[in-house]
Amino acid sequence: MAHATARLTVFGRDLIVQRVREGGWSAATAAEASGVSRATVYKWLSRFDAEGSEGLQDRSSRPLRSPRRVSRRLEDRILRLRRRKKLGPHRLATRLGVPRSPCYAVLKRHQLQRLDRIDRPTGEPIRRYEWEKPGDLVHVDTKKLARIPPGGGDRKLGRDAAPSHTGCGYEYVHSAVDDHSRLAYSELLPDERAESCAAFLRRAATYFRARGIVIQRLLTDNARMYRDSAVFRSTCSDLGIEQRFIRPRRPQTNGKVERYNRTFLAEWAYVLCPPLPGRS
Repeated sequence: MAHATARLTVFGRDLIVQRVREGGWSAATAAEASGVSRATVYKWLSRFDAEGSEGLQDRSSRPLRSPRRVSRRLEDRILRLRRRKKLGPHRLATRLGVPRSPCYAVLKRHQLQRLDRIDRPTGEPIRRYEWEKPGDLVHVDTKKLARIPPGGGDRKLGRDAAPSHTGCGYEYVHSAVDDHSRLAYSELLPDERAESCAAFLRRAATYFRARGIVIQRLLTDNARMYRDSAVFRSTCSDLGIEQRFIRPRRPQTNGKVERYNRTFLAEWAYVLCPPLPGRS
């Protein structure tokens, strides 16, 4: 892309070529008309002669050689230490005895400059993805929530004051999140049995269909109610949905619905709401 004060765009370069090659203009006249030097005119003429119209396109400003770039051996050491210790450029520079600027340049080159883009257990970059159209893939998951006892739980009373065994039981939030549009549908159900999951899937499919989204593929974890249940598999087949599963012990694969779970935990499930005016 041309810089903000560039005299010539691709159109201007092509105009110079037309004026000189077809219009019979001299290089000096074309240069004066375009507000550039004769050397610039000759440069674009030579590129056009060698490459045709492609030679008039913008090129990367990256140099062909970088003699001051760090060695491959040092680059590997920086990357290994970053993945193993999760250190920033300043501490990497101290450990390796090099300036921090090349450390940061190496991390940025390999997309490791931000810790939130790194898988914590392995230190490898997290590869983000998104399917092309709504309905191409829908993430489904279930979140188990403890019921809050009368008077509040440990978030309100503190761990020492809250009762340790309330006997209130659990509820289960079933959620479906579209991979492309992030449209989400959730239900609070009393269990996570296969029959409940299958019924939830039918209602979720109806919800998405009413908004113009037809579920093509479904991504779940490897829980028994999803993988081993004939009822759930039959429901997917009836709805024309291809069922997929995440890699074992890799919840990052289902990360969109996992992040959605974190959001409603922080903003809905266990939020301490202030009392309404006039009520105690």
